[in-house]
Amino acid sequence: MPNIVVVGAGVAGLTSALLLSRNKNNHVAVVARHMPGDYDIEYTSPWAGADVLPMNPASESRWERRTWPELKRLATDVPEAGIHFQKTRVLRRETQSAGAPAPVRVSHAISEKDPWYRTLFDDYRVLGPAEVPQGYASGAEFTSACINPMLYLPWLVGECRKQGVVFRRAVLRHIAEAASYGGLRVAADGTTERPETGTATATPPPIVVNCTGVLACRLGGVMDAAVQPARGQTVVVRNELTPMLAVDRTGDDAHPDESLYNMMRASGGGTVIGGTYQLGNWAATPDPNTTTRLLARMVATHPQLQGRSVADLDVIRIGVGLRPYRAGGVRLVAERMTGPAGTGTDDDDDGFWVVHNYGHAGWGYQGSYGCAERVVELVEAVVTGRATSEPLGSSKSKL
Repeated sequence: MPNIVVVGAGVAGLTSALLLSRNKNNHVAVVARHMPGDYDIEYTSPWAGADVLPMNPASESRWERRTWPELKRLATDVPEAGIHFQKTRVLRRETQSAGAPAPVRVSHAISEKDPWYRTLFDDYRVLGPAEVPQGYASGAEFTSACINPMLYLPWLVGECRKQGVVFRRAVLRHIAEAASYGGLRVAADGTTERPETGTATATPPPIVVNCTGVLACRLGGVMDAAVQPARGQTVVVRNELTPMLAVDRTGDDAHPDESLYNMMRASGGGTVIGGTYQLGNWAATPDPNTTTRLLARMVATHPQLQGRSVADLDVIRIGVGLRPYRAGGVRLVAERMTGPAGTGTDDDDDGFWVVHNYGHAGWGYQGSYGCAERVVELVEAVVTGRATSEPLGSSKSKL
């Protein structure tokens, strides 16, 4: 029975664990610093909107194409997952002020007039001229979905537990430390037993699935310099704002790292108004001036707020989270590794396998199932001896 240790309990780690656990030959454990219910700036998933708005170019659209059918099924048939359908409007500007800095876009796909996802959504249509707000040149509308992370992440944990997945909190200094949690079991008193202290054994060496998100740039043995935070400041309000909006540029050349979007979460989760996309910024404290601009833009643009003011928005909280941006895109590969002494691995042996699944930037939810399917494929390749090691810097380091 393959022992698999998933590092990270965000949407990428939980979805990977769920799909891996559906193979009854696998024994799966999730080891993470943070678990659903926690709020920490470095724990990205609870801060997400989280809507389904394709972000990847057509050449990288596999992950989102494969995920949408499952999210659509959950929204239709599994209300406890906390996903509901929502109309989405994308607004585009055609010109940019001469000499203005290029905007930092959350999604380049939304700027395309003829996007690949027009065939993904059944009711995709181009907006008529009367439907496009002043200052914008064109737009589109389609039925998408919005996920309430406060419901969805615990639901994923429950689904994993049904399949026998074991959960353990731990702070890892090096990716090799994860291997020591292979074969983790739940004892009669509810504690977890590691192989060296319990009855479980971990032979052959465990397969580690690295879903550490933005912390992949700091985790020993990974230290991916291509990963950096894309800081997102948002405001959550009680107002139910529909449709969901997203723009390619705000037109505010003084703040090119700010955008405009809203996402209404299911089942009373509030509406998220955003936001910023600030590369390399780790700051946890919200900026009040940014909050003022975000709310003012929404009041000026959203059709439901015509004639209203910022005072009409009932603020619940201001949030700051760090999207796991990676230059070059998501890393979805297998790598053969060895660990230093003291990490629970023998650096004199042949090492252990790591399957990396990180660097999703702002599309972790809407690409979660597609990426997890690839994780399953890579783990199966490791188990059957067909895997090829692709360390950082190799010609195949990006799938």
